[in-house]
Amino acid sequence: MKIEHVVEQYFRHLTVERGMAKNTLLAYRRDIGRYLAFLETRKISEVSEIDELTVADFVQSLGQLSGLAQSSVARILSSVRGLHHFWLVEGINPVDPSATVRPPKQRRSLPKAISIKQMLDVLDAAGPEWVDERAIAQDPIKLRDRALVEFLYASGARISEVLALDLDDVADERQLRLFGKGSKERTVMIGKPARKALEAYLVRVRPGLVAAGRGTPAVFLNQRGGRLSRQSAWSIISSAGETAGLGFELSPHTLRHSFATHMLEGGASVRQVQMLLGHASVTTTQIYTLVTVDKLREVYANAHPRARR
Repeated sequence: MKIEHVVEQYFRHLTVERGMAKNTLLAYRRDIGRYLAFLETRKISEVSEIDELTVADFVQSLGQLSGLAQSSVARILSSVRGLHHFWLVEGINPVDPSATVRPPKQRRSLPKAISIKQMLDVLDAAGPEWVDERAIAQDPIKLRDRALVEFLYASGARISEVLALDLDDVADERQLRLFGKGSKERTVMIGKPARKALEAYLVRVRPGLVAAGRGTPAVFLNQRGGRLSRQSAWSIISSAGETAGLGFELSPHTLRHSFATHMLEGGASVRQVQMLLGHASVTTTQIYTLVTVDKLREVYANAHPRARR
């Protein structure tokens, strides 16, 4: 059976039966597009001509591409596996040649986190505290920037979750609703400094920003009154890191990593941090325990009188 005829069946399945989101579907099309281009170079046009070696050679060819991370190779293989599994289930092909092909082993990299002292410096660099009347009067928009960074660090939320917040989501000042990956709802808590910063921004700055726009319900607004973009938020955070003298570019995800690391160092369990971060699997959260073990090694090396002997 011609490959070109049955590939579109798979995409219809993803769209209609699985209700896949548009952006996810586009990612699948890109991944499988790479696979189809590879098959074309091998002059393979029939589904029956694909065997395990074909899929393995494809994965190997991906590994030879400069700039393509091992995680990307694994993701592309996952897309290809989905295609072959569909063909197997639908009776298009009696075998699944991708079933035994393994992705390259991924190096486990530790998430980047900054110290509590560095975090406090970043917060001060982002904008004034809610009680600093003189600084607020000089540059009111900085109160928004401070509230954004305070919120990210206090909640451990993803930047996309925070920028998607509407006013109805922050009706309770102590705990707020976030909608994470797959539109899963979870509740996060924020401490007093973040609550005060958010309240000061909502009362003293946001109304002026709303007047410049069309009355969007978004919590965090740009100076034209629209919802703050991911690029603008990244710029705010990066600028705060630069002003604080970190020596590297600070990203929204670094704030999330720092939240998790500091929670674990403060005595929270991995399970509790998993719930706060919205991780589907505790395995994802456990990588942060490696960070704290590294910290313990450093403390031991510096503090124990016979550690260096």
